[in-house]
Amino acid sequence: MTDSDAQLLAKDVLGGDRRALARAITLIESRRPQDRAPARLLLEELVPHAGKSIRVGISGVPGVGKSTFIESLGNYLIDEGHKVAVLAVDPTSAVSGGSILGDKTRMEYLSRRTEAFIRPSPAGETLGGVARRTRETMLAVEAAGFDVVLVETVGVGQSETTVSRMTDMFLLLLLPAGGDELQGIKRGIVELADLILVNKADGNLAIPAEQSVADYRKAMMFMAHRADGWQVPVEAMSALNGERTVEVWKIVEEYQAMRGGKGLVARKRAEQAINWMWSEIRNGLVERLRATPDVAARVAELEQAVRESKISPTTAADELMELFIK
Repeated sequence: MTDSDAQLLAKDVLGGDRRALARAITLIESRRPQDRAPARLLLEELVPHAGKSIRVGISGVPGVGKSTFIESLGNYLIDEGHKVAVLAVDPTSAVSGGSILGDKTRMEYLSRRTEAFIRPSPAGETLGGVARRTRETMLAVEAAGFDVVLVETVGVGQSETTVSRMTDMFLLLLLPAGGDELQGIKRGIVELADLILVNKADGNLAIPAEQSVADYRKAMMFMAHRADGWQVPVEAMSALNGERTVEVWKIVEEYQAMRGGKGLVARKRAEQAINWMWSEIRNGLVERLRATPDVAARVAELEQAVRESKISPTTAADELMELFIK
């Protein structure tokens, strides 16, 4: 793709062309060396028009109902006049490298609405429950006019906190369970949550869900007080029947308004941009290190030596870095 092609593609994205947006994201996600320059130019054209959306990260264990919740929330937001982009990340097989990318099938109704744009991406080798180019993809959909961006992660874990570092609000979905369930939840991810929802509060699970809400609220009392003064709400809801969707979005708006009034949204996004820059530097250095001929020629031998415990991983890493620096 030439520079003029990238500029034309950017113009089409800004015009709201959905196919152009899909092509732009494909270019952004491409790992081919020849696509880096046009992807960079494309982003430079789009960045001035991005940043006007509400960015919400959504995480939770598999089976908690993230896709059902997103479809319910997305349909409500569209009915209220919003344009919603869903960046859904599916886990990648460690064996085949493949990904099911099934979120569009799980959000069947939402995916048919013209005001919604659902982009599933494989997580690949990237930690954090998000694809490596999720940040750039977010800028692209914002530039295309989507004013709410929902980022769905692959699950819950220590590395899942990455999503909280690229969104305005981090929403954690939990299943109805007894108080002992608290022991199985990582404290770190709970501390990062700006809103906690106990999903599937319907049918036989309605009463257990309310009990879980009470348990989680008690647990939150032992968490450190937040610098921004926000008291993290814990609420029960049913994504399946859409109960409390309106209340959930009101909490999101209240949170955004509170932080926006204090200038905290702009400050957080500025910090996120700096963290993003250093993340790109780290990833870029690793790629260039692997591509260096002297390093590439030595990697196999050092890996074998480490595998056979002839040298330590630290020694091998130091040697490779020395070769790269030279």
